[in-house]
Amino acid sequence: MRILVATAVPVERDAVARAFPGPVPDVDVLAVGVGPALAAASTATALTRAALAGGPYGLVVSAGIGGGFLPHAPVGSLVVADEITAADLGAETADGFVPVTELGFGAVTHRPPEALVRAAAAATGAPAGAVLTVSTVTGTAARASALRERHPTALAEAMEGFGVAEAAGAHGVPVLEIRAVSNPVGPRDRAAWRIGDALAALTEGFGKLTPVLESWEHHDD
Repeated sequence: MRILVATAVPVERDAVARAFPGPVPDVDVLAVGVGPALAAASTATALTRAALAGGPYGLVVSAGIGGGFLPHAPVGSLVVADEITAADLGAETADGFVPVTELGFGAVTHRPPEALVRAAAAATGAPAGAVLTVSTVTGTAARASALRERHPTALAEAMEGFGVAEAAGAHGVPVLEIRAVSNPVGPRDRAAWRIGDALAALTEGFGKLTPVLESWEHHDD
């Protein structure tokens, strides 16, 4: 089974690639760009090219660093998504935020295969919970609180997972999301970011995760 690992930027791509002791013929690690739209377009392009070449992917993994919701996802930890949710896809109303599903169209959540989530969490020692996709990174305590209120199982936020999942879903390919926490979700404080620690956690996590990904088959769920 071929696996596509979609990261946002080259430093994330390189962190994942360092987990492999040498070239892995069935795993491609790509930097697909920042934000859900570019991530979706780039992932869809990679999936289409692979299918047309006769070597389609059997699994897509969205991977990278992101913000963690304290206390459950501290800086330097790893989280596994049991749901990938677009947290700001909807409308602001006088009564608060309304997701597009409640407006009568679209979808805001993709759910990775349960057996794969369990195996990934067990292999890495990471908790499983919701990973939110946002187009604007949270920078205030008020927004962090509002997100947690709407998504009580949220462990982390990032900017690409939902876009990657949309592309995978359009191709009928299952998806997983793995995030290493570089900063707390909340007031923006660049001095508190620990990007190096998060990238190291991503490398270590993929070292533990690779056997799970390589042995997993879609019919396991």
